[in-house]
Amino acid sequence: MCVSRCLRCVGVSLVPMAIVCMLSNVLLLLPEMKIHFLWDGHVTREATWATGLWASGLLVLLGARGFIQSSWTTGCWAFRSQMLSQVLYSCLGVLAAGSCCLVSATGLSQGPLCLYNSSSGPTWGVPLQPLPDRQPGYLYNWTLWSGVCLEPRSVVQWNVVLFSVMGIASALQAVLCGANALNSLLGLILGRGFCHNKVGPVLV
Repeated sequence: MCVSRCLRCVGVSLVPMAIVCMLSNVLLLLPEMKIHFLWDGHVTREATWATGLWASGLLVLLGARGFIQSSWTTGCWAFRSQMLSQVLYSCLGVLAAGSCCLVSATGLSQGPLCLYNSSSGPTWGVPLQPLPDRQPGYLYNWTLWSGVCLEPRSVVQWNVVLFSVMGIASALQAVLCGANALNSLLGLILGRGFCHNKVGPVLV
């Protein structure tokens, strides 16, 4: 039952990670825990794509549910047909979680949308994004975290923490789904109990 145990472990592990991604994305949409920034369109672009909700959230939860249900499948042909569907679910999970991880990394590197002082006065924009004439890497210059953005308050720290959490969780999801794709392929080819296969002595 090695394949079944792996399916259950992966399915159960993906659930809390999906919940973490969904909560992180919801919080990214609510700087200072206020909804008016979202209504006014003053939320970081990568947060509004909501990949933590639909990609690493709902799609991964759908795959996790399928993994757990398939671990109880009995019968040779039924099990192998389930393994084929789990390969497809796993590939979908890799793509979904990978897209969320990429969006999180982009949001982290570009910096938040905020109100800042420009040459023409207070302006909404992305003041910390890397530019050709400026050294990139606001993440390593903590003095910029509280000295650039006027509103929302502490938005730089807010985005750094939440995008980092969402990126790490979605990266782990992608790794687990990739490993599960290999596990499902082995189950498809060798059957559900291939870990218990033993080589017996040759009878002469």
